[in-house]
Amino acid sequence: MTPLAISALALLSEHPMHPYEMYQTLIQRHEDRIVKVRPGSLYHTINKLAELGLVRVTGTEREGNRPERTTYEITEKGQLALAERIAETIGEPVYEFPSFPVAIGEAHNLPRHTVIDLVRRRLKALDLQRAELDDALAELGRKELPRRYWLDVSYLEAVQGAERAWLQGLLADLESGELDWGDGGSDPAPSAPTSNAQPSRAQPSRAQPSRAQTSHQ
Repeated sequence: MTPLAISALALLSEHPMHPYEMYQTLIQRHEDRIVKVRPGSLYHTINKLAELGLVRVTGTEREGNRPERTTYEITEKGQLALAERIAETIGEPVYEFPSFPVAIGEAHNLPRHTVIDLVRRRLKALDLQRAELDDALAELGRKELPRRYWLDVSYLEAVQGAERAWLQGLLADLESGELDWGDGGSDPAPSAPTSNAQPSRAQPSRAQPSRAQTSHQ
């Protein structure tokens, strides 16, 4: 079951919804930070869940000239599948194959100064993301939503904090030379550019006759 399918079933476990309402709710709750949400993919997911008997249609409605909207509800089979998938995911760590560990593991292929610049750039991006998470947490606090409903946000904040601390340590080791980069502690200085001009050939000097040779002439 995909993360989007889990989110869809979880929403329908709250109350019946049509896909557009589900999409809006996911965006309002900032679920797009952990699930790739697109209207087309959400509709496809709902249709798949219906084929599997995990959700069912409860009715259709139309407002004015808008397209007809179909409302779905979760079935008992869907409730069981949701509970099983949540329990399995929480209790059994799996490798999710993120791309950053691959890239940082091969960072030695880049010059030290390049990696330093890239790490600084990533730290700045993490600072922006942290500010967004802080805003989300503040908004949740204002809404007085029970903490059990936004454990994902606090988890993301903790994970991001751990990554930031690790990157700061890496940056310090790179800048100080503590981390051996195979360059003697720093990047080699760039070689001076070579000129295309051909060096001029020294003209042979003519030997001056000695005074003795002159006196005999």
